[in-house]
Order: sequence, then C-alpha cells, then structure tokens
Amino acid sequence: MGNYASWNLSPFTDDNPESFNKNKEILCKKIGITSEKLITPYQTHGTEVKEIDDAYFKLSAEEKTNYLHGVDAIFTQLQQVCISITTADCVPLLFFDPVKKVIAAAHAGWRGTCGRIAGKTISSLIERFNCNPADILVTIGPSISSNVYEVGAEVVDTFKTANFDTTQIITLRNGSIFLDLWQANQQVLEKVGILPENIEISGICTYTEHERFFSARRLGIKSGRLLSGIIILNSPIYQ
Repeated sequence: MGNYASWNLSPFTDDNPESFNKNKEILCKKIGITSEKLITPYQTHGTEVKEIDDAYFKLSAEEKTNYLHGVDAIFTQLQQVCISITTADCVPLLFFDPVKKVIAAAHAGWRGTCGRIAGKTISSLIERFNCNPADILVTIGPSISSNVYEVGAEVVDTFKTANFDTTQIITLRNGSIFLDLWQANQQVLEKVGILPENIEISGICTYTEHERFFSARRLGIKSGRLLSGIIILNSPIYQ
C-alpha cells in the first residue's frame, strides 16, 4: 500500500510484514528456491563484505541476523542461493566470475561508492577464491542518475579526498552540483582490474522513472526498496 506498493522486497522497511512475506514467497517460487535461500543483508552504507557459505546455513536465526547486520556486500560460490541487496536510488552492483563460478552483490550509495565497496568486493573474491579480475563481469543496476542526483560541496570534497577523478563524476549545472555514481563505480572497478567491456551499466534512473522503480528521493525514506539479486542455478552448465 502507499509508498510500498507494489512489490516491495525489503524486510527492513515499515511495510506490512505479511505483504513482504507474500512478495518474497512469490519471488522464491518463481526462481525455484526456498525462502531461506534468498539472502539480504542489513545495509548501513558501509563497506563490510561477507561470504555466504555452508556454515551460514548452520547458524540460528539470531546468529544469521547478527552475521548480516551492517553488511553492504555479500558473495557466494553456493548454487541455488540468491544473494541480494536492496536499493531505492543507491547503486546495486552484481558480480559474476564464470571461471571460478562465484557471484557477489553490493550496495553502493555515495558513501559506499566513495569507500570503494566495489573494489573491496573484488578484493574479497580474489582473496577467497583467487579470482582474476579480468574474468569478472559486473552490472551496475538501476539507480539515480547524474542528470538529477544533486549533492553538496562536502560530498565533492569527500570524493576528492578519496582520490577520485572528480572531473569525470561531477557536473556543475545552474549553480548546482550533480554526482555520477555510475561513473564513480566504474572508476573503482577499472582500477582493480575489471575490463571496461565487462562492465554493464543499465542506464536506468530510479528517480526519473519513479513510477517503475522505488525512489527514496521521490517517495521519502519510508518507501519500498528494489531487490537486486544474483543466483547460480543448479544446472549442468555449472557442474
């Protein structure tokens, strides 16, 4: 109902829990997994990265909640496990290494982007599975675009301090400052070895297309969230 209609898939909103659970059930049935195999962390605009492995599923419900609290990126090599993050203008990042058969999902608002969560996710994949960045495919999903994402000078200063090339990600227009989160994340990805041709940008602006996508800047913080997820199917191609 209201700002949560329709198809809110975040458990961390003020939406009616029954509505969320019904949406989750429909989604899990559609992709052929049980509800406990849809994993979504409690994001805090940080840069914490965690693995979802067999040990995770042996934890109690409380332990699982604690494990995923304050986590903005998760990765796994398990099949039939959909890892996901929620957004409503922030950038969803999905990763797939077809060689090592590893997937990851990350949430990158301006703070996470500036903190290089994309690079930290890649580093985690390298450390854990010895992935080669040149093999990894990345999708930058629907999020707010530089056409409308107005920020303050303090945000620009933060990116400058973090050694971003702000000439590529900042635009001045009619006395206002606009930030390009897509390009900022592409900068991070390319610096850690992701090939430009392996980076796909959806080019969809959640703020502009707010009738199709949840947008916190349009609807307010008390609104639904998009779910961006990735799964390795239990298929012979992945054996």
